[in-house]
Amino acid sequence: MAKPEGLSEFYQRHFQTTPDTRPTDLGQVNVFRLEESLLHDAEPVQFSRRDFYKIALLRRGHSVYEYADQRREALGPALLFFNPKLPYTRQLLSAEITGFFCVLRQDFFQQRGRMGVTLTEHPFLQPGNIPVYPLTAAQTEEVSALFEKMLTELASDYPLKYDLLRTYAAELLHYTLKLRPADASYQPASAKARLTAVFLELLERQFPLESPTQRVALRSASAFAQQLAVHPNYLNHCVRATTGKTTTDHIASRLSSEAQALLRHTDWPIAEVGYSIGFDEPAHFNYFFKKHTGLAPSAFRRL
Repeated sequence: MAKPEGLSEFYQRHFQTTPDTRPTDLGQVNVFRLEESLLHDAEPVQFSRRDFYKIALLRRGHSVYEYADQRREALGPALLFFNPKLPYTRQLLSAEITGFFCVLRQDFFQQRGRMGVTLTEHPFLQPGNIPVYPLTAAQTEEVSALFEKMLTELASDYPLKYDLLRTYAAELLHYTLKLRPADASYQPASAKARLTAVFLELLERQFPLESPTQRVALRSASAFAQQLAVHPNYLNHCVRATTGKTTTDHIASRLSSEAQALLRHTDWPIAEVGYSIGFDEPAHFNYFFKKHTGLAPSAFRRL
């Protein structure tokens, strides 16, 4: 699997240049027209992680994103969100692609909002997913106007323009929160929900695996319970009450998803894929993989 793509590599690949900004400002918040970023993007996007967040408005066009064992299509107009923990690859399915996108460095999210949670805890920036929000014509114009304001400010000589850009980026995130149904708005988290959130975050932190020498450390309910200093039965009760699935279900699903990504996007030997997700014996990995996908690892790789 390719190493995470940094902002410098991202700028060079898409624009063959690096924006002329102060080093402290570079990339914390930056905004572009989507069509301009595709001028030099002749090669398919590699399956890899990025070390920055990205918010894109697809005004017109059709593309598909592949990550882990998932495939997500985006048909404009739509808002798309990408986070550094999720490796993905992209294919463009239409000749005309228009829109905007902004890139955000991790330090953008150091501030805490009035809701008492960091912006990285919002659903559309959680690991393991590429959220796509379809937009109406009116919503598309509202979001486009916000991106246009960001572009105008970026081109200005206002000394504090990057502070203003950060404000616009935060407004964009909150705009998306308002697209969620009223009954899905944030509510004070219960103790069960908080423990479940910590468990899921701890599970996701182990991925993606980027070399055969890297190995999953926590792969059982008891191992997670010990790490979280709770009884395995209590952890399972909280997770099941919150998500409808057991801790074992979540762990197995994530291990299976990572194994599928490694088989599809790397040339690691099957035995090394199995070892990296915690199986010492290839036969045990084969059994696990076939149980969860219906195919042997070798058959899956040939698809």
